[in-house]
Amino acid sequence: MGFLGIVLKLCAGLVFFLFGMSTMSSGLEKMAGSKLELVLKKMTDKPIIGVIMGLIITAVIQSSSATTVILVGLVNSGLMSFQSTISVLFGANIGTTVTAWLLSLAGLESSSLIVQLFKPQNFAPVLAVIGTAFMMVSKSDKKKTLGAIFVGFTVLIYGMDIMSESVEGLAENPAFGDLLLKFNNPILGVLMGTVVTAVIQSSSASVGILQALSLTGTITYNMAVPIVIGQNIGTCATGLISSIGAGAKAKRVATSQLLINVFGMIIVLPVYLLGVKFLNLSIGTETVNPVSIAVIHSIFNIVTVIVLMPFTKFIAKLSEKLVREKKGEENAETDRRAVYLDERLLNSPSIAVMECDNYTVKMALLAKETVLQSLKLINNYDKDVAKVVFDNENVLDLYEDNLGTYLVKMSEQSLSNADARTVARMLHTIGDFERLGDHAKGLEKVAAEINEKKIEFSPNAQKEIQVLLEAITEIVITTTLVYEKNDYELASKVEPLEQVIDRITAEIKSHHIVRLQRGDCTIEMGFILSDLLTNCKRISDHCSNIAVAIIEARNDSFDTHYYLNSVKYGDEDFSKIFEDYNRKYDLHADR
Repeated sequence: MGFLGIVLKLCAGLVFFLFGMSTMSSGLEKMAGSKLELVLKKMTDKPIIGVIMGLIITAVIQSSSATTVILVGLVNSGLMSFQSTISVLFGANIGTTVTAWLLSLAGLESSSLIVQLFKPQNFAPVLAVIGTAFMMVSKSDKKKTLGAIFVGFTVLIYGMDIMSESVEGLAENPAFGDLLLKFNNPILGVLMGTVVTAVIQSSSASVGILQALSLTGTITYNMAVPIVIGQNIGTCATGLISSIGAGAKAKRVATSQLLINVFGMIIVLPVYLLGVKFLNLSIGTETVNPVSIAVIHSIFNIVTVIVLMPFTKFIAKLSEKLVREKKGEENAETDRRAVYLDERLLNSPSIAVMECDNYTVKMALLAKETVLQSLKLINNYDKDVAKVVFDNENVLDLYEDNLGTYLVKMSEQSLSNADARTVARMLHTIGDFERLGDHAKGLEKVAAEINEKKIEFSPNAQKEIQVLLEAITEIVITTTLVYEKNDYELASKVEPLEQVIDRITAEIKSHHIVRLQRGDCTIEMGFILSDLLTNCKRISDHCSNIAVAIIEARNDSFDTHYYLNSVKYGDEDFSKIFEDYNRKYDLHADR
């Protein structure tokens, strides 16, 4: 095979490797979904915790570049502080060495059956068969994702084999020998590792190529060490590219990763070169194998973390000096009151879905606060409280706009069934949370008119209105808790209470007509009362919609009318809860 044929075959192997890595990484991230979120939530200012978390995340999704992109997105969205990401980046650098160790198993040579069983080339075909069966036959979303991971791993190993086969004849190739002589220069080695990794945007792939080349028996430690160090610097390209267009804090994340690896080079490479030269170590001219490269990769990153961890604050300050905030940028981030999720997070759908859900919970809590504040105004109007209601209503509008736009983009991604249900639930509820704010604003206007015109309802009317307000308070608090906890059982209590509120509003209207005929109330009071009852009824309707969405999301169905009809007629549990609420909010009971 000519030199051109070798290069083409090497490129073909690299394509398979990258495709398999991408498929496996996406599958692992999808399976890890909720666990990744739990890991991210445990981030603290303690550097050692951050290192462990970064190691875990990267080991799970098999890509330090992906971890960096996630961090850039989270920081740009204001979901993580910049300084807390530096220790995570330390851990990510260690976590990315897992792939090199996995690939090093391909170079195992032994007649032992146990050793042969550990070679990926021998067990990967079995995984491919199992994975294909899972993807084609299984109805379980988890098994299909697991199948994709197995198939991705097999394609990755197949790509590694092609790369290894393509370089078998290079040892006797004079052109290759001349090229290797140039890489005895450590500076050229670092540059080569940096450029190749930056171009293919995967340190795992570039390390895999080096491991394949090591099988020719021509790569020495003096060549491998600088190249591996350069590969660690080159992997920063993905984060730097991802941070383009992001805020200053997000750009600092990518800059910090670059600084960590550059400082690592400044520390480790001279120590290695001086040690080999002045201690007359023969290791420099010895040839490496896939395992040796995995060892070099791990040692470089572990030493870098140990040495640089005490200087985390220095790295943060240096990043801040290198990447300065534009005039007004800091204030813009501080003033951002509505949800802002970076589109970079769409590359990690599970993370993005859960962060959207977190924001929707915040929206639910804000809607609850807005309604409860507006209810207080009915009996005790306060301009400061009214301003809070108005301000919150505006923020709820922004929440709906931003979340709605982002969720539509999210629904176009490849999502697990669980994530797809969560997205559907959010799309069905954010409009109702926004409408709660609208009706809270409506109640504020009613309260302002009552206050301005000094209107005073009759004692009976006041008593009935108080019962209604208590029922509205309970349904709003219950509904918010339903969404916050995703509580299916509690959700079943909302609709019966909504039916009771319908009954209360109907009775109050009927009683008002009687009082009007007796002359106890005026027509003007009737208009105000009608507005009050309408807003309260609409609030309970939207609460019902939210609860039904929670229930139907669990059942993978959003046929609201079918659900409501099925529970209202002949459902014993519904009838019991309904009667309990009827007694609790009886307008004729002594209170």
